[in-house]
Amino acid sequence: MIYTTLRKALFSMNPETIHHLTINSLKTLQKTKYIERLYRQKWTVHHEKLSQHTLGLSFLNPVGLAAGFDKHAEVYPALASFGFGFIEVGTLTPRPQAGNPTPRLFRLPADQALINRMGFNNHGVESALRSFASLPRPTAPIGINLGKNKDTPNDLASDDYTYSLKKLYAYGDYFVINISSPNTKGLRDLQHIDALKKLLDTIIHTRAILQDKHRVKKPILLKIAPDLSDEQLQDVIHTSLQIGIDGIIATNTTLARNQLRSSNQTQSGGLSGKPLADPSTDIIRKVYQIIQGRIPIIGVGGIFTGADAYEKFKAGANLIQVYTGMIYHGPAIAKKINMELLTLLEQDSINHIGDIIGSEAGKTK
Repeated sequence: MIYTTLRKALFSMNPETIHHLTINSLKTLQKTKYIERLYRQKWTVHHEKLSQHTLGLSFLNPVGLAAGFDKHAEVYPALASFGFGFIEVGTLTPRPQAGNPTPRLFRLPADQALINRMGFNNHGVESALRSFASLPRPTAPIGINLGKNKDTPNDLASDDYTYSLKKLYAYGDYFVINISSPNTKGLRDLQHIDALKKLLDTIIHTRAILQDKHRVKKPILLKIAPDLSDEQLQDVIHTSLQIGIDGIIATNTTLARNQLRSSNQTQSGGLSGKPLADPSTDIIRKVYQIIQGRIPIIGVGGIFTGADAYEKFKAGANLIQVYTGMIYHGPAIAKKINMELLTLLEQDSINHIGDIIGSEAGKTK
């Protein structure tokens, strides 16, 4: 209720300005350990029905924060205190880049959605390294989302991804190969089968070298677009399985603009939020039908409630992530979703969230 009232004032301001103010507030929170601890105690849900072990990692709960919020890897300890089961930072590129011209972030309140064309704006890998070396490590797993610089040609994209992987390998609990953002020109071309195979082969080979050096295998996940055709999706997933990708994140933002009501719907960029809920769940269902539990899926897209998350799990997701839902429902969204999940599990007499994963993957909608 408090955030709902506050949101009216926040939504009257430029969304990127609000984001910067939020990041600065989180930096202050990180310096105030007593308040940070209070937030963690208030918003973290501990329940055996929600704990997950996948990707070789333990998750207190299955609700994570997607990449795109902590772009520079500078406030993940504060974000972990909001009760998220895991935090994904980035997208990080080898060199700093400013991203696309502003304005580039738009709210669609009538649709409970956002459109962004940020363009991987971030301070680069070296800045992230300084953060990882200086900030306290939360108990929640930290994922690192990797991209390429916009001026790196696609035939050299593997150089960017492997450079960042080498630099950051000691700090991430898992890594995400982001080739599905619609906001870097030509990036999605890397999902085409020949380019994808070349890229993933190089990344997995690099991971093997790093695994020997660091004595630990860090999972590599591929984040896919919701706009793939069924044939493209089959090719991407089969190639990922063949090469040894450890998990799939489904999905990134969409270029589709179906039945939107907000005036900002004509803006270019990736659409996220409620309109993406059903399309992303459909992709998760199709991916699960292909992989049949061989590797885990992280479900993303239009998750605002426990019921939304429940649909993702039944479609085949092992974990879920939110982003736009936090913009509309506030920082307590992880607790909200986890508590609602517990209610749904109780209603359905389910002992553990893992028992429903993929239970409706064979159904079409």
